[in-house]
Amino acid sequence: MSGHSKIAATYLKYRQRLMRAVANIVDDNDVEDIVQDAFVKSYEAELNQEIQYERTYMLRTVRNLALNHVSRAAHKLNDQVDNMDLLASANMDAPLEKQFESKQRFIHFCQATETLSAEVKRVFLLKKVYDMSQRDIAELLQLSESTVEKHVAKGLMQCAQFLARQQQPQRADDSQSNLG
Repeated sequence: MSGHSKIAATYLKYRQRLMRAVANIVDDNDVEDIVQDAFVKSYEAELNQEIQYERTYMLRTVRNLALNHVSRAAHKLNDQVDNMDLLASANMDAPLEKQFESKQRFIHFCQATETLSAEVKRVFLLKKVYDMSQRDIAELLQLSESTVEKHVAKGLMQCAQFLARQQQPQRADDSQSNLG
């Protein structure tokens, strides 16, 4: 694979089409997040395998994520917690390994954001951590919405690259431990 990601180029070129593809499946507030998640998943897949039809792959990924989102939302509505004590005790019994993995993922995310330029980092964190809309970010920082969109995409791509590099040594360790 060359230095340029075909998935990233496809994402930038077809982003609006991807958003329209899921707009009638999920709530308007979730469309952008699902499309960005589809980019990250597609980019990670591209690191591990050759993707021949990038646009088709991304359209299928974004559609599947949207359907999964709707399915999870419906499942949450059907699940009623009868006893809050059970919920509290379940949280207390969470394995230490899961807690450790969660903290590790958070640390890696923080390290990934540290690699971003100041402006991209500011826009990316406002979008992903503070859940602000692109329009609100554009107004707050006095940028065009297009610039905000490009900064979010750049932040996603650079963070995905950083996180993929973090997982490569871990995968090598896992494969060596499976051999021995």
